[in-house]
Amino acid sequence: MKTLRFAVLAATAALVAVPGSASAAGVNYPDADWTQASITEPDGTVLHADVLRPKGFGLDASHKTPVIVSIGPYFNHSGQVGPAGDTPLESGTPYDPVGPSAGPSERFQDFVEGSHLLDSSRPGGAYTFVMVDLRGYGGSTGCPDWAGPGEQSDVASAITWAAKQPWSTGAVGTYGKSYDAMTGLIATALHPEGLKAVVAQEPVYDDYRYLYGDGIRRENFAATPALYDTISLTPGPLADADPTYNVNGAQENVASPGCHVTNWGSQAGNDDHYSPYWRQRNLITEVKGSNVPLFITQGLTENNTAPDGTAEFLQNHTGPERGWMGPWNHVRGNEMDGSKLAMGRKGWYDEVMRWYDQYLQGITPAVQDPPFAIQSVTNGHWRPELQWPPADASPYTTDLAAGSYTDDAQESGTGDSGAGVWTVSTPLPYDVHMAGSATITVDASAQLPDANVVADIYDLDATGKGPLVARQGALLRNNGTVTLHMMSADWRFAAGHRIGVRITSNNSEWWIAAVPTNQAVTVYGGSATFPFLAYNRTQRAQGDPGTTRGAWVAKTETAPTDKARAFNLPPALAPEPADMQAALDQYIGK
Repeated sequence: MKTLRFAVLAATAALVAVPGSASAAGVNYPDADWTQASITEPDGTVLHADVLRPKGFGLDASHKTPVIVSIGPYFNHSGQVGPAGDTPLESGTPYDPVGPSAGPSERFQDFVEGSHLLDSSRPGGAYTFVMVDLRGYGGSTGCPDWAGPGEQSDVASAITWAAKQPWSTGAVGTYGKSYDAMTGLIATALHPEGLKAVVAQEPVYDDYRYLYGDGIRRENFAATPALYDTISLTPGPLADADPTYNVNGAQENVASPGCHVTNWGSQAGNDDHYSPYWRQRNLITEVKGSNVPLFITQGLTENNTAPDGTAEFLQNHTGPERGWMGPWNHVRGNEMDGSKLAMGRKGWYDEVMRWYDQYLQGITPAVQDPPFAIQSVTNGHWRPELQWPPADASPYTTDLAAGSYTDDAQESGTGDSGAGVWTVSTPLPYDVHMAGSATITVDASAQLPDANVVADIYDLDATGKGPLVARQGALLRNNGTVTLHMMSADWRFAAGHRIGVRITSNNSEWWIAAVPTNQAVTVYGGSATFPFLAYNRTQRAQGDPGTTRGAWVAKTETAPTDKARAFNLPPALAPEPADMQAALDQYIGK
């Protein structure tokens, strides 16, 4: 996924269409035998797949391996590995419109080579890696439909196909980041035959929330659909080794000449979260009851695929879970920021492979990794958790103050005038720890419909100044109450600090395309419900602070404190019960 400013849409689209000077694209994986395959679906869509088998194995059925599949829009043989260059690992890739390719996509070359995935001598043995183009992308036929029924069918078909190949053991996992992490969540929800485990880095849990905040337009509401249409329209090399590659890839233009216009309009022209279109793309509800083992990473200060629905998704998912969560942006578990790991935690490839070995092969891990490794935004320390949100998180509700604000859609989350209706606590008598998704309900009215309502939570020092903890927004379509499920957070408020809740017109750096109504919005009150932990956490897991944590906490807002009130708080954090402490102690330093 990629967040782009609406104002630079045309420039960005041009960048994708002509990514730079021509040079050899693709990678010659030295440890692999590369073949290409086609997967025909029940509706006639033909998906293109690049298959990397361990060197010397070919397609020999006597060398069966488990299979890791990545399914997404970024595997074009001409060199597309990300949305117009997202991070250092996804930018600067050679573009080759002529070909033939040096090999298949290098999008996950770092994973294939860094994990020794194709190496038969590794303790768990070799795997096969398969990259599948979603419909309408690369060498696949069909029309993109933004994680809808068509792409969901692609995910299920690709996994079932991989499980049934004669060279497969029948055990399949998925791997991805961003869009191809979202297809991993689709797989988790659908749990097709053969799927044994999913690894999803920085995914999207509800496609609607990637573009909107219940009506308020995020900065990418129109740019992102156009970007993916452009990626879909980018051809592969003219001299591709597979002569059907570009023929298949262009079929949606013949079979569905309005494909891309319709695809764009369905997203950019539909801000109704509860429409059938968006309900089909809400994986938070679709994952209910799934027992597929899931390993996620989630930046809690993520600037792209935000933690919007993380807690809700994990609460609905019932299978085994693993996670790395903390203050970082849109990066991979192994990604470097200069000389430092962007997330701050070592051992990404090793932990991923222990996860796959356990669930695809039944190999008991030699190292017991924490179910969740959580990095605190406030101090950068890592701790182990048995689940997230933690089991001892309980709701505590405080009433909100009344007031009014002008809906000019100009307010920012930090660094502005602080305009809005504030509810600020008195200085906290002790530390309190929030983990999960807070809920804020606002009772408001305005003369005209569709006023912007944004809620922000802050960690304020004694003077009323501090960083943003969580945000969410919605349109006040009709007078009455608006309920906002805040973006997920894990935050410890220190004794002497204050908790601040602001109701305002916008976070203009986030909902950049919000439309002002320039009217007064009256807030009659409401409530804020926080998931506070009961027990203190004393254990520490290995890891350093994420490289963008400091920048996040340095951006602050200032609240008025002259009308501070006592919040409904839990008791002071108690020591962990003996059984909980024993369960967590085994992960100290890991």
